[in-house]
Amino acid sequence: MKAVGYYTPGEIGRDDALVDIELPEPAPGPRDLRVRVKAVSVNPVDVKLRARAQPAEGEARVLGFDAAGVVEAVGSQVTLFAPGDEVFYAGVMTRPGTNAELHLVDERIVGRKPASLDWAQAAALPLTALTAWELLFDRLRVPHGVKTRGGTLLVINGAGGVGSILTQIARRLSGLTVVATASRPETVSWCREMGAHHVIDHHQSMSAQLKEIGIAQVEYVAGLTATDEHLPEIVELIAPQGALALIDDPQVFDIVKLKRKSVTVAWELMFTRPIFETGDMIQQHHILEEVSALVDAGVLRTTLTGQDGPISAAALKRVHAMVESGKAIGKTVLAGF
Repeated sequence: MKAVGYYTPGEIGRDDALVDIELPEPAPGPRDLRVRVKAVSVNPVDVKLRARAQPAEGEARVLGFDAAGVVEAVGSQVTLFAPGDEVFYAGVMTRPGTNAELHLVDERIVGRKPASLDWAQAAALPLTALTAWELLFDRLRVPHGVKTRGGTLLVINGAGGVGSILTQIARRLSGLTVVATASRPETVSWCREMGAHHVIDHHQSMSAQLKEIGIAQVEYVAGLTATDEHLPEIVELIAPQGALALIDDPQVFDIVKLKRKSVTVAWELMFTRPIFETGDMIQQHHILEEVSALVDAGVLRTTLTGQDGPISAAALKRVHAMVESGKAIGKTVLAGF
């Protein structure tokens, strides 16, 4: 089968940063689905791994997490899906990725593709939707299924993939006031389109801008990028007994100054459940099923903003470079082989 991988980590500008390869068709394990991949998207985790993670000696590492496709075969213990089902999911870091014609994935982290979306539109959603959902309801502990009577969520980097869907989920499924950050006219516009009540510039004083719109402090902060750089501001603007959840990877993150306010600090990594096969691993199946239903009901929308393809080393290199630029809005998807 066709796939895209790399043998040596490094800069995306290298000729062999990503290469087209041929691999044997994989055989599903007991809980696995074998999915014929129709579309994939690129996330920052793809870029980080390609730049830093060394594959096993003499082997290519296949990246890719988001995928939408058709179940072609199932393992002996599969109960949730059958051949022919259309699915979408985000995979796991410890197994070969979705940048391949055929991909194996545990059924417990898979959802049914929204019927109202095409392959590319669906492939834009899984990883970021899972991250946003877990961050909001599991890490920040915003009540799920209950409209809060007040409070504010600050989404730092509202125009990225996670920020785009987090803004939608928070706006439509909670009673929180959603304030997103963006610094360019096109990203400000996108954040408003996603449902942010207010948009402020993270390159300026966020505390001062919040006060200008009548918000003295915020109860919840989602740190989606450069959280260490924004920490002094977060210390000032977060409310006593507030909560901060982050997804990025600062080298050092000194949270001592948050102690005086008894702030809860949590990391969100949507790969944790499948990496450790936690007892509640199937919760990711349930989240994706709910996201799918909300999309088909018109409550949530895809965050697709660009499409490339077919899926190849050349196309993936282009999208990796764009994600690395830090200027991506929403998600870019590749469709077809």
